[in-house]
Amino acid sequence: MAKTNFKTADEYIASVPEADRASLEAIRKAIREAVPQAEETISYQIPAFRTGDGWIFYYSVYTNHLSLACPPPWTEREAFKAQLTPYKMSKSAIQFPKSAPLPLKLIGEMAAFRAREAADQTKTKAKG
Repeated sequence: MAKTNFKTADEYIASVPEADRASLEAIRKAIREAVPQAEETISYQIPAFRTGDGWIFYYSVYTNHLSLACPPPWTEREAFKAQLTPYKMSKSAIQFPKSAPLPLKLIGEMAAFRAREAADQTKTKAKG
């Protein structure tokens, strides 16, 4: 991945090996379908989705895995704890190995959860 000044998710996806593009597009579609109001952008030189209420997920590809990352709070980890047990996780990212099918339904469910949670936090702040 030579280019490091991406302006769009399409540019990022076009820069990765062809074998990884379909997986990135599948993640992109799962998030977009779960949170249709989300805006896709580039942040930290990787694609991301956000709503007016907050970040949903960043998504990217690495040598052996695809990654979903997000800023705190990381409450989706607890909410989807059982479904996430097969995956390696860091503080802010969930790694999906390329050697296994992507859990697209789970990705969509987590994206919708994050969007609802961000909207709820915005409503709470507005009341306070």
